[in-house]
Amino acid sequence: MTNITELKEICPQIRRDILRMVHANNSGHPGGSLGCTEFLTALYFEIMNHNTNFSMDGIEEDLFFLSNGHISPLWYSVLARSGYFDVSELSTFRKLNSRLQGHPATHDNLPGIRMASGSLGQGLSVAIGAAQSKKLNNDNGTIFTLLGDGELQEGQNWEAIMYASANKVDNLIATIDYNKKQIDGSLDDVLPMGDIAKKFRAFDWEVMEETNGNNLEAIISCLNNAKDLSAKGKPVVIILHTEMGNGVDYMMGTHAWHGSAPNDEQLADALSQNPETLGDY
Repeated sequence: MTNITELKEICPQIRRDILRMVHANNSGHPGGSLGCTEFLTALYFEIMNHNTNFSMDGIEEDLFFLSNGHISPLWYSVLARSGYFDVSELSTFRKLNSRLQGHPATHDNLPGIRMASGSLGQGLSVAIGAAQSKKLNNDNGTIFTLLGDGELQEGQNWEAIMYASANKVDNLIATIDYNKKQIDGSLDDVLPMGDIAKKFRAFDWEVMEETNGNNLEAIISCLNNAKDLSAKGKPVVIILHTEMGNGVDYMMGTHAWHGSAPNDEQLADALSQNPETLGDY
């Protein structure tokens, strides 16, 4: 467990990692990565029971599955900073023969990665399978998964949502990154999703909504409450209101930085807004 002061020091460093990684290759997805920084920091450094001595089976551990795999810079930074692999490897992001591909993959055996993701809409189905596997093996670990809000436009999700409640997959906590933006514009302009919370309730999920999705204290409290609601017959979903590009003023409030890299001047500006705490990678 990490105290809140330490967590607040980790977040700016993770943002610096994200920005440097995307800038170095002029490629990647900073917007959603920055927007979910507090969530994944809270999950890995405070909430989950996980082991950096990585094994694919994860027996008696909590497991995390990233469905919106394009926010890989965030995940790679969190994995490295929590001890899964050396921080220096972050400098290989998206380079030829790197284990840190643009979307997470399993064939290079990168510690912490249990599924290839980036083809949107599949992560929830995999997470449900992992959750059922734990139940079959009398394993008390919890399965966490993160999905983008635009990703819910993929039909496979709704089959999975229906299946999870029908089969009482109650060791599953799904979180929706609800920033209301996707690569082509706002969620409402591309394909309106309506009331997502009501949809999940209609599918018989336990639904939580956290409007302070970039506040560490609020996220930790929400995740702890979600754990209290689990193992009671229903899967749990958190609708997490976040700000795409959070922590970098010129990236916030727009979808333009969903998949665009900052230039040298923009990088320097962004780094100045996130004071260095743990050193460079």
